[in-house]
Amino acid sequence: MPSGKIKTLKKGFGFISPDDGGKDLFFHATELAGVEFASLSEGMLVAYETMDSEKGPKAVQVRPA
Repeated sequence: MPSGKIKTLKKGFGFISPDDGGKDLFFHATELAGVEFASLSEGMLVAYETMDSEKGPKAVQVRPA
């Protein structure tokens, strides 16, 4: 399962910088798995799955690693 660090958090969404050095991934608060959005912080290590969207790959099933 891929992992990375939360790079940016905004109201209800954020971006993850993948550990493998790929392009930053968008994620939305509705795509979290077993964690509240308010408990996330920039720099936190997370695990996730990827899914294609209209604007390219996005992170889903985001949870602390």
